[in-house]
Amino acid sequence: MKRNFLKAAAAGAGALLVSRTGFAQKKYDVGATDKEIKIGNTMPYSGNASAYGTIGKSIDAYIKKVNAEGGVNGRQIKFITLDDGYNPAKTVEQVRKLVEEDEVIATFGILGTVTNSAIQKYMNQKKVPQLFVSTGATKWGDPKNYPWTMGWQPTYQAEGKIYAQHLLETKPNGKVAILFQNDDYGKDYLKGFVDGLGEKAKTMIIKQVSYEVTDPTIDSQMVELKASGADVFYNVTTPKFAAQAIKKAAEIGWKPQHYLNSVSNSPAAVMNNAGAEASLGILTVYYLKDPTDSQWFNTPEYKDWLAFMQKYYPGGDIKDNFNVFGYTMAQGIVQVLKQCGDNLTRENIMKQAASLDMNLPMLLPGVNVKTSADDFYPIEREQVATWDGKTWALSGKTLGR
Repeated sequence: MKRNFLKAAAAGAGALLVSRTGFAQKKYDVGATDKEIKIGNTMPYSGNASAYGTIGKSIDAYIKKVNAEGGVNGRQIKFITLDDGYNPAKTVEQVRKLVEEDEVIATFGILGTVTNSAIQKYMNQKKVPQLFVSTGATKWGDPKNYPWTMGWQPTYQAEGKIYAQHLLETKPNGKVAILFQNDDYGKDYLKGFVDGLGEKAKTMIIKQVSYEVTDPTIDSQMVELKASGADVFYNVTTPKFAAQAIKKAAEIGWKPQHYLNSVSNSPAAVMNNAGAEASLGILTVYYLKDPTDSQWFNTPEYKDWLAFMQKYYPGGDIKDNFNVFGYTMAQGIVQVLKQCGDNLTRENIMKQAASLDMNLPMLLPGVNVKTSADDFYPIEREQVATWDGKTWALSGKTLGR
């Protein structure tokens, strides 16, 4: 009897251990359950930077697609996206709501350098992932000081260096005029370009002027830049001002070698809006497949993206590369959540975000996503492209790390 009792007791203890072990395999922080994962976001759905709002809409559409197909590891993603109008004070207010009231497990894809700067310390103090911020400032890749913040796209400084490299190869004696937004975003692009020119920056850059995001137009700055006698224009602007700059340059008859930062190279929101003739010959860099480039039209990757747009975001512009950006970035966060398995803690979300090595379908060939514990820059390669009136024509090889 005693022996049988001991056997039964041992079996019961073993079953309890298995049960507890199985239970322990599921770990949740606030914002995650057996059925749901809450992710927060803000976007400028209104205001001067509202052209970017379609990024949030395309992310939301992709998450609807994932949910319709069963979600991630059996869980639905609840994507809560709020309007911040590209206003840092509003971003702070909205993100506090997301974290403290909506209790999201992480934020993802929040757009803007000034807006993300306004919440970076808060997010790191709260130890809430601030993932894949939609800005290329270098400050998003500082895991030592900000372990809860991670970028997504190539950095503005790295991009600026690519333009400088191209300029030195094609027009080494050019006289450069620069227009930049007066914040961390604009200054990061400026620094990369100046660093890329090296000692020649002192002689090549003859004029630089800034604008504020609240300015109604940049017409006066464009007149001032033309008057400098420059034959190269480095255009560091968000979409509204980029279109204005292109239009104004044409209006005043200024035809410099024109470099346009990639955050404003949308064919729909900027190039076509500014006018086909006015935009001809402008240079930029790309890391995504341009949805207006016919070389991709018959590829499975483009067809899948197009089918997604038609089904889940029929009101979205299929010529707008911001919708490719949102789609691709959403695939990134879904992969992170997949890798988390049943360990949906904030700490593990950051661990998995820092353990990525993948190719995504709408990235250019030669461009991949790779991170590590000391590398919080997921995408680091780009390719120079020229606007031909209808699309961005790629040239050369991919550049960067």
